[in-house]
Amino acid sequence: MSLDLETLKKELNPEQYRAVTSIDGAILIIAGAGSGKTRVITFRIAHMLDMGIPQSQILALTFTNKAAKEMEDRVKELTGRKLQNLTVSTFHAFGVRVLRQDIDKLGYRENFSIYDETDRTALIKECGRELQFSPDAMDIYKISQLFSNIKTGRKNWQGENDMYRQLYESYQEGLKLFNAVDFDDLIVLPIKLFREHPEVLARYRERYKYIMVDEFQDTSHQQYELMHLLADQNVAVVGDDDQSIYSWRGADYQNIINFEKDFKVTEIRLEQNYRSTGTILDAANGVISHNTNRKDKKLWSGKGEGKPIEIFMPQNETEEASFIAESIQGIAMEDRRKYDEFGVLIRANTQSRFIEEAFLENNIPYTMSGGTSFFERKEIKDVISYLRVISNHDDDINLLRIINVPRRGIGRAAIQVINDEAENLGSTLWTAIHSLVHAEASPASDVLKEDLETFETLIESQRQKLMSGRGLAKKVREMLEEIDYKSYLVTEYSKSEKAVRFKLKNIELFLEMMERWEIDPDNSNPSLFNYLNRVTLMSRDNGDDENDKGKVNLMTIHASKGLEFPVVFIAGAEEGLIPHQRSVDENGGDVEEERRLFYVAITRAREKLLISSCMKRRKQMSVIECTPSRFLDEIPANLVEYHEPQKELSMEKTHDILANMLKQFKIPDNTDF
Repeated sequence: MSLDLETLKKELNPEQYRAVTSIDGAILIIAGAGSGKTRVITFRIAHMLDMGIPQSQILALTFTNKAAKEMEDRVKELTGRKLQNLTVSTFHAFGVRVLRQDIDKLGYRENFSIYDETDRTALIKECGRELQFSPDAMDIYKISQLFSNIKTGRKNWQGENDMYRQLYESYQEGLKLFNAVDFDDLIVLPIKLFREHPEVLARYRERYKYIMVDEFQDTSHQQYELMHLLADQNVAVVGDDDQSIYSWRGADYQNIINFEKDFKVTEIRLEQNYRSTGTILDAANGVISHNTNRKDKKLWSGKGEGKPIEIFMPQNETEEASFIAESIQGIAMEDRRKYDEFGVLIRANTQSRFIEEAFLENNIPYTMSGGTSFFERKEIKDVISYLRVISNHDDDINLLRIINVPRRGIGRAAIQVINDEAENLGSTLWTAIHSLVHAEASPASDVLKEDLETFETLIESQRQKLMSGRGLAKKVREMLEEIDYKSYLVTEYSKSEKAVRFKLKNIELFLEMMERWEIDPDNSNPSLFNYLNRVTLMSRDNGDDENDKGKVNLMTIHASKGLEFPVVFIAGAEEGLIPHQRSVDENGGDVEEERRLFYVAITRAREKLLISSCMKRRKQMSVIECTPSRFLDEIPANLVEYHEPQKELSMEKTHDILANMLKQFKIPDNTDF
């Protein structure tokens, strides 16, 4: 498609047109929910290319791999060009790209590993043991959060935090020793690099003349800092302060205000919503208008009023789950909808169990987002750990994970011997293993030497295979056969044949995903390094969702952001859940972010919105009386229909539905089957 100005005028509304054609200077695009934000970003990039701006000068940053891929695909579709030099990337993937080029200037080797949450936890525990921290002082989740906050400058070493300072220093030394970085480093280290090596920053500023940031309200201080360093003058940010729901992971919608301070900004607002009915938008506007700290905007729709919002008050969570499952079946039949047109949103993971059980009971296929990642499953982590050690022998965390998987006689006592040797040499575990096997005066017994030599030979021989040539998935499959991982699973899960089958199926899915990645024509370098970086970023940003077609989408509200469904259920609209008790307690009753979360939930719905609020709910061992969420009262009363859940469809209703279906299929309803 040629994107001359006349074409753009036809394709876009006036505000979108202005956002797409304003190329120079600093542009703040406030994009309300469903206002065609992705369309604006992709048209804007395509228009820039059409104007003759070289693709290598454009950098578009977003938050998930899925969003980056969608954006890139749509620009390619619009322009009909391959665009191999266009950079559309998540912040973290961009950080990896910068570090791959210049991390040696910070004292690392270029083939560094990226530690995910599990690796990070293992290293913190290891450092804690070395420093003889008492198990009581090792609340790993709390320590991990603190380290992240310290590293990204959100907290300092004041008060009780100070007791963990030595542990933090030991953790940082460990990362450096193992030539590894954690997720925070993927933003923090490029900033350090740019500040300490102005010539590196100058190179990037020279290259990227036009920068765009999507979901700007979700940027952290560090991400803002990275963008600010890179951006010379032509920078466009797109966001919506009403959808800022990630403060707990460092996002700060105040960055919108910082942006206005730091740059001479032109503001453009997109308020026409293309997703939802008038009723759903009026409900969303009604709720969010109770927040004081926001840019005033009012979404409007050209789609007509639509159906009222339905609110149900089931007795308890079991009844709520049955109501959701039965309503989905009823609506699917009545409105001829597919299962993947339904979104069921929950505030907390604990709510999912009852709903999942009701889905299973009613044979409703579903997919759960916001739960455990595919890449966090033990069998997948085992395979990935092998690949990490093969590609970077100095990765101690992953080496410890697989040294005795499958069991090869290297138990706890043997690991102690390896640890002692590493301490004596001031080296990584791999160097210690090599020393124990080959040194003349080795403290290792002959049996241990033999076991370690077998392990060392295995890793070295696999390295030669996996680091050269193509066919990565095929080679990984052969490696798993060589170590006989299947027999290991059979032994480990001897009581459950089903568990073994499930785990083998997961490994097969993993290898199929790897195969698809290898043969992708856009993938110019399907190397093991690139695959491992991709897996780390994917398990953090998004899983693989190709297998989720035709299933109901059960997810946390946080996981639903950016998605939309014709029919949406919001479960558990009660005080203590939404707003969540923690936010009410911790913020002294400031529930603005929780209100934004509810706003995000409402605006996921295109045509039909059903909300349930239980009268009672189980909490730990007791049953408590529930109060409906204060946010329900903020929805204008004329938009809402309160009613009891339908127990079951009446005979007449069932007959009407059947007759309707027969009519649609043009079958006379007196047909004798």
